[in-house]
Parts: sequence; C-alpha cells; structure tokens
Amino acid sequence: TKEDIARKEQLKSLLPPLDNIINLYDFEYLASQTLTKQAWAYYSSGANDEVTHRENHNAYHRIFFKPKILVDVRKVDISTDMLGSHVDVPFYVSATALCKLGNPLEGEKDVARGCGQGVTKVPQMISTLASCSPEEIIEAAPSDKQIQWYQLYVNSDRKITDDLVKNVEKLGVKALFVTVDAPSLGQKEKDMKLKFSNTKAGFKAMKKTNVEESQGASRALSKFIDPSLTWKDIEELKKKTKLPIVIKGVQRTEDVIKAAEIGVSGVVLSNHGGRQLDFSRAPIEVLAETMPILEQRNLKDKLEVFVDGGVRRGTDVLKALCLGAKGVGLGRPFLYANSCYGRNGVEKAIEILRDEIEMSMRLLGVTSIAELKPDLLDLSTLKARTVGVPNDVLYNEVYEGPTLTEFEDA
Repeated sequence: TKEDIARKEQLKSLLPPLDNIINLYDFEYLASQTLTKQAWAYYSSGANDEVTHRENHNAYHRIFFKPKILVDVRKVDISTDMLGSHVDVPFYVSATALCKLGNPLEGEKDVARGCGQGVTKVPQMISTLASCSPEEIIEAAPSDKQIQWYQLYVNSDRKITDDLVKNVEKLGVKALFVTVDAPSLGQKEKDMKLKFSNTKAGFKAMKKTNVEESQGASRALSKFIDPSLTWKDIEELKKKTKLPIVIKGVQRTEDVIKAAEIGVSGVVLSNHGGRQLDFSRAPIEVLAETMPILEQRNLKDKLEVFVDGGVRRGTDVLKALCLGAKGVGLGRPFLYANSCYGRNGVEKAIEILRDEIEMSMRLLGVTSIAELKPDLLDLSTLKARTVGVPNDVLYNEVYEGPTLTEFEDA
C-alpha cells in the first residue's frame, strides 16, 4: 500500500551510519524493519514451513574447527581462482531477482558498483529475473576487468534462451550458471499472500514473455521456466556457447558425478536458499558427502564445486572451503545490504566478510586458501539435525532484535 511505502521510506531515514554495521545480520535486521511488505516477503521467504531455509544456516553451526597453533600468520592471502579467473576473495554475490523491490532506483546496478568500487573486487552473478537489463548491469560495473557471471533460467521458448545466451556472451560475462532446481517454483507462503503488482521492479531479460500478476512475485515471474529441462538440454547448450557452464541447484552426489561425466565446468550445491523443496538437505552437508566420493572416482579435478545457502559468516565460508568448495555464494545478505545502503552497503558487506575470513584464517593457523583442508574440521555432529522453531542468532537478531533507535544508540 501507499501507506506502507511511505512508512518504510520514513524508517529508512533513520538507518544508522554504515560504520555502525558490524556483521551481515545487521543488514538483515534493518531490511526487515525498512523494506515494504512485498519486498520483505519476497526476499525473506522460504518454501512451506521454511525448515530447509533455517537448516541451510543451522548446518554450519554443527561444524567445528581444529585449529593449528604456532604458525606464522602475519601474511594471509585469501585470493583464489574460479572458472579460470583470479579473484580477490573466495566468495561471490549470487543471483537474486528483483533488486529494485528493495532499491527502486538502481537495483542490480548498485550491486555491480559495490562489487567493483572498493579495494576488494567480487564476482557478481546476474539473474535472468533481474530488474535491470544485462546491458545496464554490466555497464554499471566500475571496471571492465570486473568478473560477472550470468544465471540462466531456460525458457520454454528455446529461441528466447538462445538469443539471451548469445547476448550475454557478447556483453562479456565469464560463465553461465544454469538453474536446474526450479521446474516449478516452490510454495513461498509469505510471498503468496501479497499479489505481485510492482511493475517498476519487473525484470528485463525475458521481456518477450507474458508475465501476469498472481499470488506473489515468485509465481508471477516463473511462468516461462521450462519444466521439461533434462541432461540432454545441458549437453545441447554446451554446443551453443564457448562460456563455461555451471549447473546451479544440484542436491545429491549422484548428480554431481553425472555433471562431471558430461563435462560441465562446475556445479553449485544449492537448494535455492530453501525456496524450493522444503526438507531438502543443507548444501554444506551435501558437500561434505560428495567431495570424498569425487576424489575416490578421480573426478575431483573434472569440475569446480561451489556452494550457497545460509552463509552469514566468514567462518561459514572457511568451512565450505575446507570441505573442497571452490567458492561460496551469498544472495540474501547482499540483497539486504543493497536495499538499505545501495552500492556502499554492498561494499561494506564485502569488507565485513573479507575481514572475518582473514581473521579466522589467522586463528585457524593457515595463510592461503590452498591450506584449507578437511582435517581442520570436526564433522562428528554435522548430521545431528533437529527441526523446530529457529533459535539461533539469525532468528533472534532479525525477528527479536532491538528497535532502530536502540540500534543507532548502540
């Protein structure tokens, strides 16, 4: 409603200075207080009872470290390589749709700017369902050396998809991430309660597709996704582009093996941030199970394994890297940072995560990404799942946190 939008704009004027933000949870709490009802419902919702949404985060809390001591850690290098490109940090901004719901003027363009304007450059994955066109987002990048990937939903009209792939390849994206876990979009009930009618935030890349208002933004934007997509289609796509192809949304070891066998460049272990099939396992758990099997079958070097979902701390990133992930994706935290503070919020979120990774690597007794190995972890309680009301820092900070005034005073 107009009243909701006006009230939220007034709240945004009360946001504390960026210097007061000390972790990624802060962005999420502030977004929960200042986003419109539609934006918050779309960004924050998970499928059904949101068990998987919570489990993605909780699973990291069941992994503990076994740090080394008496190691010279004066110099720590957190740079690494992803898909043939050298990157400053072992994480990336994952694709998220409709950034203009939270940042109505600049949307994904501010994400591009935040990823490239600071000392640390971070890869940005551009969504098919972005509010801005690929041209606008790529043009907004501060440097032509900035790494940008493209997340692809395959359209039932394959000519639209083929044209889109040719276009983004021409624009200079470095890889295609094909989302395969959304033959039908999950039932996000918080989102469904609000009819999607914000045409200003509508997506650009699939403009030839008819998109109707319906229950929730997710359903409104999912009409074109082809539910008949198969492995054969991935193999056909490989013939149509020179870009590395990464399959995004893999949730079991057997499918990682299949992906390695057909020769894609990588996979993302992901359950769509808990937005698809509720009670899917946490990607970090799938990673712990998968990497030893790939090594046994001599497939570990055949493809790069990425992971996303529930990552909120530098220690989460390090746990994934110890288990063999090539890189770690974060979606919602950057949505919230962008919604509250635009490009500067994105840059601040990057700085926070970078600093947490550097500090934790020193405390762990390692000086490079290559030194992160499974022997630094205790996985004995990883599968000790419990399902119930969320009772962790994420829940407490966002839903039972301080008022905006208390936050600013702190």
